Amino acid sequence: GLFVTDYFTRTPRKLSPFRSFASIELFHFHIPEDTVIAVWNLITFKEQGGTFGDQCPDRSITVYFRSGAPSVINPLHTHFPRDTAVPGSFALTLTWTLPNRTTGVFNVTSPLPGDWFLAAHLPKDEGKISVKGLYEECQYLFQPQLIVQRLVNIAVLYPGHVTEQSMAPHNRSCLYKVFVPSYTSRVLVEVLRCRGAEGCPLWLRVRAKAPPLHNSTTLDCREHTPCQLAQDLPFWQHWYYVLVEKHPGVPGTVSFQVTVQLTDCSRPSLARPPFLPSSASMNMPHSFGSAGGLGLGDSPPPTSPNDTKHPVPIPVTSHAGERCWPVRPTLRNELDTFSVHFYIFFGPNVSVPPDRPAVFVINLLPVLDSGGVLNLELRLNVSSLCGENVTVFGCLNHEVPLTSGDNTSVTCETESLAGFLLSVNATASLSRLRIPYPQTGSWYLSLRSLCATEHGFEPCTNVTAEVYLRAYLSPCINDCGIYGQCKLLRTNNYLYAACECKAGWNGWGCTDNAEAFSYGFQLLSTLLLCLSNVMFVPPVAIAVRSHYLLEAAVYIFTMFFSTFYHACDQPGIVVFCIMEYDVLQFCDFLGSLMSVWVTVIAMARLQPVVKQASVLYLLGAMLLSMALQMDRHGLWNLLGPSLFALGIMAVAWTARTIRRRHCYPPTWKRWAFYLCPGALIAAAAVLLYAFVETEENYFYIHSIWHLLIAGSVGFLLPPRAKPSRRLGPLPRRKGCGYQLCVNEQEELGLVDPAVASINSICTS
Repeated sequence: GLFVTDYFTRTPRKLSPFRSFASIELFHFHIPEDTVIAVWNLITFKEQGGTFGDQCPDRSITVYFRSGAPSVINPLHTHFPRDTAVPGSFALTLTWTLPNRTTGVFNVTSPLPGDWFLAAHLPKDEGKISVKGLYEECQYLFQPQLIVQRLVNIAVLYPGHVTEQSMAPHNRSCLYKVFVPSYTSRVLVEVLRCRGAEGCPLWLRVRAKAPPLHNSTTLDCREHTPCQLAQDLPFWQHWYYVLVEKHPGVPGTVSFQVTVQLTDCSRPSLARPPFLPSSASMNMPHSFGSAGGLGLGDSPPPTSPNDTKHPVPIPVTSHAGERCWPVRPTLRNELDTFSVHFYIFFGPNVSVPPDRPAVFVINLLPVLDSGGVLNLELRLNVSSLCGENVTVFGCLNHEVPLTSGDNTSVTCETESLAGFLLSVNATASLSRLRIPYPQTGSWYLSLRSLCATEHGFEPCTNVTAEVYLRAYLSPCINDCGIYGQCKLLRTNNYLYAACECKAGWNGWGCTDNAEAFSYGFQLLSTLLLCLSNVMFVPPVAIAVRSHYLLEAAVYIFTMFFSTFYHACDQPGIVVFCIMEYDVLQFCDFLGSLMSVWVTVIAMARLQPVVKQASVLYLLGAMLLSMALQMDRHGLWNLLGPSLFALGIMAVAWTARTIRRRHCYPPTWKRWAFYLCPGALIAAAAVLLYAFVETEENYFYIHSIWHLLIAGSVGFLLPPRAKPSRRLGPLPRRKGCGYQLCVNEQEELGLVDPAVASINSICTS
């Protein structure tokens, strides 16, 4: 056949250490139909400061693959919530082959068509809290690329018709496909009139949705006569692929005929007619994928010498498992994103008769519904059992209802079909099922009632059980509980939801308490972070005593908002918010930086030099507000105004030192007992904040930060400025006299000068 190659790529994204599914990077691909091979090229490289990160450590990268919906991953081996079904996925770990780059390849032969999802993350780290902009962070970028090779013009088999084929010596196989509409209980593929050098040296393989693999359902036509391969309970509304493969080493040409018969379970005594009327072909797609495909209501194409089609006799069969029951639809009611309720007509209470199952269908929209959680709840009305030991079994299957002929079977699986089992009885009248990230399409729920006896389960007689059925789609499991937050995430045009846990809780629904913080620990951490702000009371008292009323007001503002911000910022249940979180955070950051600003400006003692020194206070407030609005966690946006204030103080102190020809402040006591201790305390606080603080020690390291910062302010705040005094001129004698000049008091190091010093004597 003719192959076509398609290429898809995605933009590189920065990977993060795994904490929850909200921290992974998700990539969405679409694989077309008739794809025979898909190759993912996984490119990973390091960056540091805009250049290649050759010095960055090698960290393993885990990539998950899943068809139909995102992978449900659990790299931390946490516990899932009760009644949660965990679908499987394939994981791949990438290792580094070069100092700053590595490439991995993942091949899938005959992949399922439709949506494919890749999830990638770094291993969990120690949880260090880094200051943004302090140093160049190592970044690990991941870029997946997809190359698919698909067949075009695959020959289409039409039910009830024979297709003749001659396989040349250089050909190894022939590939066909047939569309299976709804209400089909059986697909029968048969090879007829096989003629070759060694009998019928052919293998017959059948697979749904994609071309067959080596492990697909296979039949050796040498050993089976007639060569028939049946598929019971096929997937509805999908293509089935038929591969006729020649044995290796067989010489000459092999000729054969292929035919397919579909059994209509809505009419168990009839097979599907060879000519589908327009009303019966409404389930078929408009194009069959080949040039000679049938459209709606069309008749088969004309025959050709090498591809002859003609009707074959349709046997009248009636297998017990070929009967299907009416499927009751559900009404879809969309409330919000991933908040959908499925209502049953004349429900939610449904009756389950003893002689047949009750079947319901839940339709999940492609792409839109796969990012949430499918919830199913069964509740048995015990009073409807009339004292009988009745158990109602529910089988939830994807794309085809399970209608087994064995009425005593309690399994929801067959050789080619897997489902989820629910059961309710008089003892356990409630059953729940949660499927995170369900595959889209049609989900069928089959309910049937069986009575428990000494010999197992048997069909009940004259007992109609009543069951309350509730089906809905939610963003997260139980809204992540009280120790988690359900986040709505987006990757390109795909939306999905995930839980982000807090207070040490983990798991898909934040229900794993193996590392959870106790209530006492939460209360202690909250009290430490809040009460440590009381250390600002001494600086407030010192500022008021020294007549620094503006500075005192800023310290009170900082103490108030820091206390209530940390009371609102707690991860557990010990939380108290008087305002919105964003407002409290902004005011806390602004108060902290304004405290540094006004303290440094006060230390500069600009009032005698700049008569309108209050302009600097207003300028600082505006600059800091702008910086916080630009980037609340950026280092230089916050450090810049602080360095500007320190520069103003340095210029003022240098000007005084030059003018007075003496170091300023002039007294060693001021340096030894106030400035040096205050500077050391402030430096220790900054070092703790920047290099020591982690998520585990945050509550006590940050409390120490509060104590040190407030303590440094008490040491660095200058003493009260004395009012300037000037002695009046002495009376002068006529002719020659003297004038006594006294400079204003500027001694920053003198707290209580007893007398004013005479600095100069001016002659008049």
